[in-house]
Amino acid sequence: MKEQMWNDVDDYFTDKLHNTDPVMKAVQQNNADAGLPGIDVSANHGKFLSLMVKMSNAKNVLEIGTLGGYSSIWMGRGLPEDGHIVTLEYKNAHAKVARENIERAGLSDKIEVIEGAAIDTLPTLKSKGWSSFDLIFIDADKPSYPQYFKWALKLSRPGTVIIADNVVRGGRVLDPEDSTGKAVRDFMDMMADENLIDGTALQTVGSKGYDGFAIGIVK
Repeated sequence: MKEQMWNDVDDYFTDKLHNTDPVMKAVQQNNADAGLPGIDVSANHGKFLSLMVKMSNAKNVLEIGTLGGYSSIWMGRGLPEDGHIVTLEYKNAHAKVARENIERAGLSDKIEVIEGAAIDTLPTLKSKGWSSFDLIFIDADKPSYPQYFKWALKLSRPGTVIIADNVVRGGRVLDPEDSTGKAVRDFMDMMADENLIDGTALQTVGSKGYDGFAIGIVK
């Protein structure tokens, strides 16, 4: 019953605050047709990410975990004219779909998809000219969150916003038997112990269930 209410409220806010968006609907359909898992952020969370890009005046954004590019496009819509997103995707098939979607959204000149395991591609970014980013969004495999956080700090500057998705996982973050919950706890421990970042966490409910974001700003 509560899950239905979460969905209904999500639909209410989407209908109230979002104009009909044929591009994003086409992106979601293309993802489904390609067999991608339906684990994109919701429309409301996508708009939240877009607003975070705008509010932080981010010009250079790093996304760890592309999938089909749904969140990439939302963030791309929040960029200024000279803004750019580098998004890292492990699976070639997902990267192909993401590029199709990004082109459909008219953002190919702003969003670059780099293929390969993020643990391997993150160390190459500085050599590609990306010494730091203004906003970093982590939304990939949860066991690697601690490593992604270390790289996020290396690729940040004072004022960089770091956002990590799926840190609640239906409450499994507190389950001592859940391996992904342990990885998230390790990530949260690192954020709590790191003097260079000031952070918090937000629990969310909606069409994607019960979950949440961790959000921090680099000092």
